[in-house]
Amino acid sequence: MKTTPITTIDHPEVQIYQRLRENAFSKDGSFIADSPNVVKLLLEAGVEVKSIFATPEYYEKNADFLARFNIPVAYSAPKNVLEEVVGHRLHHNVMMHALRPEEMPLEALDDHILMLTEISNSDNIGAIARSAAALGVKSYLVPKQGPHPYSRRAVRVSMGHIGKLHYHCYREIKETITALKAQGYRIFAAEVTPDSTPLSQVKVPQKWVLLMGHEQLGISDEILALCDEVVTIEMEEGIKSFNVAVAASIMMYQFKHRAS
Repeated sequence: MKTTPITTIDHPEVQIYQRLRENAFSKDGSFIADSPNVVKLLLEAGVEVKSIFATPEYYEKNADFLARFNIPVAYSAPKNVLEEVVGHRLHHNVMMHALRPEEMPLEALDDHILMLTEISNSDNIGAIARSAAALGVKSYLVPKQGPHPYSRRAVRVSMGHIGKLHYHCYREIKETITALKAQGYRIFAAEVTPDSTPLSQVKVPQKWVLLMGHEQLGISDEILALCDEVVTIEMEEGIKSFNVAVAASIMMYQFKHRAS
């Protein structure tokens, strides 16, 4: 593979690797992926690549693999230059600039959907995506006002598995829930209420949406009233809740294995 050597952080074409942090996207829907495993999974998922920025050692080790893909530009630099560009110490040797896959229309999502209300932490967005991919829940529904699943941190925490999911960013939760119910989904809210169904007893239909709430605030009563059923994980007395990513993983596993 032909590479373009980079010897200075002032090179304009690699500044994108510094500018695209967290939720900052360029107008074309760009995102940055970090680390060999994440880059590998996203390439295999078919993302459109704009460039790769890596050490010579990375290109040498992965030459045969990279030859399988359309990579328009490959920038090469020593690791210390990569670190200067991003402004912190790196524990890997490759970054990739790519375009976010197109959102899937709501009506084209799969029969099993993991939906978020107001998650504020990019780590949780990524961790839930990784668990969903592992458990075969292929559709991910997130609010537009929260962290994007292709934000830099979320992609990193997902280990690139976000590339295996169909995703959709919705604008208004009530309208979205109503539309999903009209499409035949049963909406399950993950929350602790006096009349919630224990997870071990839930009857899972063919088409379902599992709605997870905000890390601290949970799901409001107004939204709970729109859902078909409230489900809770049985816990020891005195334990209020799990981390939202842990709870989502437990519930997705149970839903996938109890489907009727």
